Amino acid sequence: MRETNPTTEPIGQNLIRIISNLCFSVFVFSVLIFTVIAITYQPPDPWLESAPALTKLFTESENATFKTDNSVLKTGEDLQTASAPAVQPITEEVIEKAEEELIGKAEEKVTEKAEGQVIEKAEGQVTNLTLKSSGCEDLQVVNCSDPMVLITVEKFNLKLFKAIVFLDYQTPVNGSKQDECDVAWRFRNKKEKSWRKYRDFRRFRFGIGDSCTYKIIHAGGWHSGINARRQRSRLNTTRSGKIHPNLAPSLRDDEINDTIPTLGSVTNFRKGKYLYYSRGGDYCKSMNHYLWSFLCGLGEAMYLNRTFVMDLNLCLSASHNPSGKDEEGKDFRYYFDFEHLKEVASTVEEGEFLRDWKKWDRSHKRKIPFKKVLTYKVTPLQLKKDKSTIIWRQFDAPEPDNYWYRVCEGQSAKYVQRPWHAIWKSKRLMNIVAEISGRMDWDFDAVHVVRGEKAQNKELWPHLDADTSPDALVAKLQGMVHPWRNLYVATNEPFYNYFDKLRSHYKVHLLDDYKELWSNTSDWYNETMLLNNGRPVEFDGYMRVAVDTEVFFRAKSRVETFYNLTSDCKDGINTC
Repeated sequence: MRETNPTTEPIGQNLIRIISNLCFSVFVFSVLIFTVIAITYQPPDPWLESAPALTKLFTESENATFKTDNSVLKTGEDLQTASAPAVQPITEEVIEKAEEELIGKAEEKVTEKAEGQVIEKAEGQVTNLTLKSSGCEDLQVVNCSDPMVLITVEKFNLKLFKAIVFLDYQTPVNGSKQDECDVAWRFRNKKEKSWRKYRDFRRFRFGIGDSCTYKIIHAGGWHSGINARRQRSRLNTTRSGKIHPNLAPSLRDDEINDTIPTLGSVTNFRKGKYLYYSRGGDYCKSMNHYLWSFLCGLGEAMYLNRTFVMDLNLCLSASHNPSGKDEEGKDFRYYFDFEHLKEVASTVEEGEFLRDWKKWDRSHKRKIPFKKVLTYKVTPLQLKKDKSTIIWRQFDAPEPDNYWYRVCEGQSAKYVQRPWHAIWKSKRLMNIVAEISGRMDWDFDAVHVVRGEKAQNKELWPHLDADTSPDALVAKLQGMVHPWRNLYVATNEPFYNYFDKLRSHYKVHLLDDYKELWSNTSDWYNETMLLNNGRPVEFDGYMRVAVDTEVFFRAKSRVETFYNLTSDCKDGINTC
């Protein structure tokens, strides 16, 4: 009988099995490779690739309703804590320590006086000496230079003004009466993260408390202590900070130093490295667009370790003007803190730069080496090793290829960082914010009422007009704000008397209640006129919104239009 081998199989079947096993192994290995790549590979962030997306992200303010009204962009003092100089705020512990030191010194003086006196003896008995300390009758005329006067004011202020940080005080001076003293101090609001200081000076009337100590029986309002007001310098300086013979002397805030820096000599100019952006399509665009582009240029200059050539002349977009027209001839320093910018970034003003460049080329055979860059597609990384004294970016292409911010798109966004910390709002505007808040003793609530074009556009905002009507405002705010509180109304509603019904329930404050702060008798008016070569400066729409916004942010409680007053979406129907 014929035997068969059960293990023997046709060669074709073995070949098919080997091929299928091999294919399965390749498939498994491919899946493994793909998995490893998927885990380790980090694709470019689409946010970093999209300029419109980034623009939207960084132009959203803390108060969402302000963003939709062409409002101000959050600047450096809002975005992060600034690296402030070491200034110890005046706290309860600091005051107690100072008071203990004063009491200790007083006790030492009394002891020294007692030990130095001759003790008389009569008939073998010691006549005890009773030391007379200063009696209450000596306090009827207040000695304003007495350190205890200042300590009494410090304690009073610390208890009354919870919203501000006190940084330093000046020695009190005499008021208008024997029991009055005028006291000045510098401070900052707790909600402002910059290190800038603001000034207040108030008049206090003193009485006598227990144990013959001073007590305050009346405190004046904001800036009432006029005898303690610092004497400001009277200058007739021009836009560049130089003396102008045709300008009448005017007041100048000594704490603001935004004069245009100079290079000093043509030789110093040749030693520098510069990044120069020619004017592009960003000119006359909204302020948020301008800042987004400006900070791209400044960020590239920092990346390249170069001085940024800066044009201080701005064109304010029609969106910020009641006239509805673009306005040229504005100064960067009207809106932003040039002094702070100079401290954190290397900049030179365009006019100074061009003058020094021409001076060098006229007086030297060897011209200044410069490199023209004609397209934003040349990346900062490609320019990193360029040795030219001047890198001159030109933006002559049609929009949107002539926008400065295009330089920072795509891969460039990974190594060029916009220096948001370099941009602070103008201290001149912030002085107005401090003045308005101070007149309300830093104890107020605020509501932002969006009206204008949005209230008239019933297709996108069908309920906004009714929800912000005078009757609706009264009904809704009564459930949110305690009666008879100071209520600041930040709004784009042009009709001043629109909020009169609120006055039956609150102490209403509007921006126009403080017009004298930018009138032709104000410090702001005088200081900005100096920057403008003696010509008056308009308090324009962007300035109004900037001040309105900052006062709103300093309120103890804040009521928004969207999410609080109306159910409409801030960007229109179906955008919530």
